Amino acid sequence: MGATNGFTTEEFSGVREVLEKNLASGADVGASVTVHHRGEVVVDIWGGYTDVEKTTPWESDTLVNVWSTTKTMTFLISLMLLERGELDFDAPVAKYWPEFAAAGKKEITFRQVLSHTAGLSGFSAPMEVKDLADWEFCVQALAAQEPWWEPGTQSGYHAVTQGYLIGEVVRRITGTTIGEFFQEEVAKPLGANFFIGLPEAEESKVSVVLPPPPVDPSVFQDLPMAIRTFTSPLLDATAPQHRWWRAAEIPAANGHGNARSVALVQAVVAQGGESQGVRLLKEKTLNRIFVTESNGPDLVLGIPVHFGAGYGLASESMPLGPRACYWGGYGGSVIIMDQDAQLTVSYMMNKMDSGLVGDTRGAELAFASAIAAAS
Repeated sequence: MGATNGFTTEEFSGVREVLEKNLASGADVGASVTVHHRGEVVVDIWGGYTDVEKTTPWESDTLVNVWSTTKTMTFLISLMLLERGELDFDAPVAKYWPEFAAAGKKEITFRQVLSHTAGLSGFSAPMEVKDLADWEFCVQALAAQEPWWEPGTQSGYHAVTQGYLIGEVVRRITGTTIGEFFQEEVAKPLGANFFIGLPEAEESKVSVVLPPPPVDPSVFQDLPMAIRTFTSPLLDATAPQHRWWRAAEIPAANGHGNARSVALVQAVVAQGGESQGVRLLKEKTLNRIFVTESNGPDLVLGIPVHFGAGYGLASESMPLGPRACYWGGYGGSVIIMDQDAQLTVSYMMNKMDSGLVGDTRGAELAFASAIAAAS
């Protein structure tokens, strides 16, 4: 079995067994897992290596690009602004960002942005990957373009664009970038070592993600919207190897953290608005997460997805409890929060699989956690 560090309670020791099995088999190279249950940290473990050569151990403070798990931080910020009365999910985006009304987007609401139904899953403007580091370029391009399908009719995963759409609304409301807002209003109060825009001082802690096996292009042959989304720009898993990517604010895709920091933040959802003694939201605000915004086949992901206020909800492709939500990242990272069980499960790793929003490794860890929580 692959050795791990950290601790678990006796009841949750099965979670350690799963991670050690994956490290020993090579399914994982380096990874961390954190579980909160009923307000207590019951699992906080890590193991393996930060590099494919296995020369540098994964440490307790190792950071990694968690890809779309970053989106959950933007959802939490949106809920905070909703609670403060500064953001109305049912209001048009153009109320806060007037330029966005161009090209037939006057009626697109913020909740459609949260639920991936705004019709803006990619960029129409010609782009290079490095353009994603240019905030003004990206938001101006999105403000100018027409929707790719009728907004509100169907979800189509806004893989990278969602972060700019949410982030620009946050900037128009607060006068600060979403990365800065997150640090001051969320990360620092909680003591969470998570960043949307990684400071130079944190570089020594980074384990660069290990790209997944190539994807067979034929899997997208019946998903024209997926092809359009993932080729505008053509983004692959080598981008996090570059400092420009890590330093930029790309709020849908380039957050850096670990299982501990992601769980510390998102436990707010499972614990009635509070995490480790710090309250960010009122319990009733969290009810907005579970209002269905779309539920059915996703134009980009090609599977049925049930979206609430940003977070994914229970569906045929993601069996969860009625008061549970989740999201994951390209390659396998995942965060799951269950209000009924008061359970938060976080898995962040460097070895990427080909899945876009989690894979079987995270599912195994979540299952082991759920069994322990129910015992």
